[in-house]
Amino acid sequence: MAAAAPIIPAKAAPSLPTPLAAGGNRQTLLLHRCKTVHDLRQIHGHLVKTGAAHLPSVVENLLECSALLLPDSLDYAVKVFGASPRPTTQAYNILIRAYTRNGCPYESLALLLLMLDRSARPDKHTLSCVLKACSRVFSRRCGEQVHAHALKAGFRSEEFVVNSLIHMYACCGEVGLARKLFDGMSTRGIVTWNATIAGYFKVGEWREVVELFRSMLERGVAFDKVTLISVLTACGRLGDLDLGKWIGEYVEANGLKECQNLATALVDMYAKCGEVETARKLFDEMPHPDVVAWSAMISGYTQANRSREALALFHDMQKAIVEPNEVTMVSVLSSCADLGALETGKWVHSYIKRKNFQFAVNLGTALVDFYAKCGCMDNALEVFKNMPIRNAWSWSVLIQGLASNGQGRQALEVFASMLEAKFLPTDVTFIGVLSACSHAGLVEEGQAFFDNMSKKYGISPRIEHYGCMVDLFGRAGLIEEAYWFIKSMPIEPNAIVWRTLLSACKVHKNVKFGEEALKQIVKLEPRHSGDYILLSNIYASVGRWEDAVRLRNRLKEKGIAKDPGCSLIELEGMIFEFFAEDSSHPQSKEIYDQVNEIVTKIKLAGYVANTAEARLDAEEDEKEVSVSHHSEKLAIAFGLMKSAPGTPIRVSKNLRVCTDCHSATKLISKVYEREIIVRDRNRFHHFKDGSCSCNDYW
Repeated sequence: MAAAAPIIPAKAAPSLPTPLAAGGNRQTLLLHRCKTVHDLRQIHGHLVKTGAAHLPSVVENLLECSALLLPDSLDYAVKVFGASPRPTTQAYNILIRAYTRNGCPYESLALLLLMLDRSARPDKHTLSCVLKACSRVFSRRCGEQVHAHALKAGFRSEEFVVNSLIHMYACCGEVGLARKLFDGMSTRGIVTWNATIAGYFKVGEWREVVELFRSMLERGVAFDKVTLISVLTACGRLGDLDLGKWIGEYVEANGLKECQNLATALVDMYAKCGEVETARKLFDEMPHPDVVAWSAMISGYTQANRSREALALFHDMQKAIVEPNEVTMVSVLSSCADLGALETGKWVHSYIKRKNFQFAVNLGTALVDFYAKCGCMDNALEVFKNMPIRNAWSWSVLIQGLASNGQGRQALEVFASMLEAKFLPTDVTFIGVLSACSHAGLVEEGQAFFDNMSKKYGISPRIEHYGCMVDLFGRAGLIEEAYWFIKSMPIEPNAIVWRTLLSACKVHKNVKFGEEALKQIVKLEPRHSGDYILLSNIYASVGRWEDAVRLRNRLKEKGIAKDPGCSLIELEGMIFEFFAEDSSHPQSKEIYDQVNEIVTKIKLAGYVANTAEARLDAEEDEKEVSVSHHSEKLAIAFGLMKSAPGTPIRVSKNLRVCTDCHSATKLISKVYEREIIVRDRNRFHHFKDGSCSCNDYW
């Protein structure tokens, strides 16, 4: 046995040359004070001179400083690591963590393989970091291999590793495996609960998010802000206002509103649950809302069909000098589409180009939808062609846009291209396809597509698909077939389906089935004035004037008011709103003078007012004036006043265009040599040279 080393008296102890014996803490402190790679190089050089650079603890400190603390110094860290003859597990962990954090997950995985090849032993921190790298690249296969190693290494019950495994499987879409791990744990901390909730969050299983949170409450498990943010998002998606309010009260009572992310989640939840005013109140209380908060509030207005307020808030966001993101732009474009605000939407498109936004699927699809809903199909097609990535939703939006704009055959060509590109159609796709068949008069093709939905693609028809088929038969004049199709439906027809039949009966002057359609509608929606007026017009079209008057009198007796027509027109970036017989506009006199001029000119071209479309309480001698003051005529008159000759006029209306306005607008387009695009509740009407794209069927 070797002799024990002699004990040196303290007073005789020589000063030690190696830095970590006495000066290690000082040099560690110096490393952590480095602000640049140049500082690091100087200290590193000193450590090399003193012979301390090879010591494991020094290597670890050098790695931590260069890989994690200093910006843009990862390459230096790799050199430090490469110069170490036998890196410790901690050294590997630092570099693996740095690679993952700097967006180099594959390098993290490669370093683990090198570690195993050199017989270094990964610990729980190694495995956790590598699993995070697997999550970043959505590699379930790599994650499973790490999982297998963790089991062999005895980390089966290590909560730190299991939490990372739950996160990895969830990120890879394997939430079932994540839940299995969760259920198999004997003890679960808040990190475990949050990881599992986050897994369901990532795949959009909102019900499971809420149920897990309720389990936490029942078991008395503590939760934190991260938990609440996830659960509030789920409440918004599910419309679970009760739980959302409970969380809101908890946040208020515990003074957590200062957390910006939590306050934003509350704004988003209230907005999605229809409590837009509450959401706005919370938003206004935020001292410095970030882009996420602005986007949540704008999205809330958009989803509540309060598009003008959405655009107004977007303008406020610009004044606050907050840069919008993709989510903001999608909501703004949706509002522009809803209002038919072409110029505003075009400005948004140019802004997207100017700021070099990533042309992601959602943003590209929103642009296609916007242009389609403004009647600009050439622009929509151009955007679609330039999209680097498309999904089934992108194709569906384009198909529906073409169908709504009267380009049915082209919509079917796009559908064929979608199938050639190996995209599977969805139920939404088939709504567009069936609408296209209807507009193109392709009855047999439409029936074949309807049958193939379930037979070939396994898609069960929804009420919207049945409505499209009724429209298909009705548009082709097959009224009786449409009626029996409704009677044979496996699901209960709604008012919209019967109303579609009623509209077809009006076009084809079919009293028998028109009466039956109204009878069924009244059972479902007894106070919808437009239905009575449609049947009244059918009676008038076949000379049954007494029945027409009787039906209108019935409306008066029941106290059912005709829905007020409202039309929007955008000029020079501003939205102008007109109601029937409206006199609130500051230029009302000039507008009505313009209307009178229009009526005079189109009468010379053959226009005869259809007084059956006048308001119910109008006296006989007032009816012609009443129909001339419908909202779309006021909007068109204003457009003629304010836009340059030859410029297209675009109008959006909340109701179906009436027969009189349709006839008048055809003649206005001819007399004034203007293209006029009107979007009503059902479709687009492109008026040009005295004709309409709908071929007088709408």
